[in-house]
Amino acid sequence: MSSTADHPTRIILVRHGETDWNRAGRIQGSTDIPLNDTGRAQARDAAERLVAEVTDAATVAVVSSDLSRARETATLIADRLALPLGPSDIGLRERGYGIAEGLDVTEFRARFGDTHSGEVPGAETVDEVADRANDALRRLIAASDSPDVLIAVAHGALIRAVLRAAASGVAPTDDARVGNGEWRELALTADGRLVAASTQH
Repeated sequence: MSSTADHPTRIILVRHGETDWNRAGRIQGSTDIPLNDTGRAQARDAAERLVAEVTDAATVAVVSSDLSRARETATLIADRLALPLGPSDIGLRERGYGIAEGLDVTEFRARFGDTHSGEVPGAETVDEVADRANDALRRLIAASDSPDVLIAVAHGALIRAVLRAAASGVAPTDDARVGNGEWRELALTADGRLVAASTQH
């Protein structure tokens, strides 16, 4: 089923479960850190809650970032929903933080002060992340035959960047922060726009 004005494709952006670097407060970015046991439990809990979210949808696809923490979370969700696991896309990777990856908050401030992370050598800007993520979501919807619901497992900073772009550049509030195993929603309209939904879990 393709997106129409009355029935846009519903996009559920799920943040992966916890990793050891999440627990330690380290900046992960594009570094490939696996889930820990807590993260796997969070992924299974998200999967249980998603059952009710998609029960009325005719077609559902589960896709993800190519990083292992997102891919494993997506695998657990797809298994619970009895769905095949769809493709991964590098465009849904977490925001790259350049030479700051691996640092905790204290180490970051000691090295860079209050410098915005986008000014750190090698780091991506929020707009760059949003652009590649939005392109990836459109690719994945097309690759999945335009399902009624696309469950896309990604990363916290990327989800915030996408929400900011969907709100026409308005920075998300603290309420938009996404915990491990939580999600936010978007819709792809018939004219190809990604618009934010108010629903958050």
